[in-house]
Amino acid sequence: MAGKRDVDEATNTQTTGHEWDGIKELDTPMPRWWLWSLYATIVWGVIYLFLMPAWPLINGATPGLLGYSSRGAVERDIAEAEAVNAPLDAQLMSVDIASIAEDPDMLRYAIAGGGAVFRNNCSQCHGAGGQGALGGYPNLVDDDWLWGGTTEEIYQTVTHGIRYEADPDTRFSQMPAFGDILEADEIAGLAEYVLSLSGADHDADLAAAHQQTFIDNCSACHGEDGTGMRDQGAPNLTDGIWLYGGDRDTIVATITNARYGIMPAFQNRLTDAEIRKVAVYVHGLGGGE
Repeated sequence: MAGKRDVDEATNTQTTGHEWDGIKELDTPMPRWWLWSLYATIVWGVIYLFLMPAWPLINGATPGLLGYSSRGAVERDIAEAEAVNAPLDAQLMSVDIASIAEDPDMLRYAIAGGGAVFRNNCSQCHGAGGQGALGGYPNLVDDDWLWGGTTEEIYQTVTHGIRYEADPDTRFSQMPAFGDILEADEIAGLAEYVLSLSGADHDADLAAAHQQTFIDNCSACHGEDGTGMRDQGAPNLTDGIWLYGGDRDTIVATITNARYGIMPAFQNRLTDAEIRKVAVYVHGLGGGE
């Protein structure tokens, strides 16, 4: 409780007048150095308010007396980096993309730059290491390619995308949904035949009974042997590598509802030099042809 302010005999320090069970609270002043530090930060804060952008306005903030802009600083850094890289980019653009690998210095530059481009634009779907993920995100480190794995083919894919309707030159194919075309028992039998192509566990009788169903409905894109066609972007069904999953239920769902994965075109997002770099980088991840 509050009481009379007096002086503590042991420390010769005035009390606050608060006492609890005979214990009195001392009114010890803050150290001088601490107070001066506090005053200095207040003065610095006031000065900073006028020198730097600080006061919020409806459409931004006051520019500050120094006219500093963090966005402007980043833009200057980017411009400096582009100026440094301009001669190397010009050299990169002056040769056929397939021949970049023949020049060790240019190859190192392309891989270093392509790695940065990949991390900023591609890793969100394909993973930081290009390992992809089930659900429509292809693995870029194996040798299983839907549209081709040469540097030129990767460049084409990155430039124009896949089923990206805003780009007239996009890679395009469309798997029909067979749920409205085939009966449920035909789809189930077709799934067994697809499983048999990769040597997965399957019902041999059902698979044999629906081989013709596969030939009649699927071979135009996947080939009669199921090895796929790259000009159609039709996957190889015999290698056991699955973009959406290779279990029985997933295959039935794929046949019933079809798949329509989309990759955006990057020709309006990246420079041609950046696309070349990332194409070389992806080619070098381990699965390039």
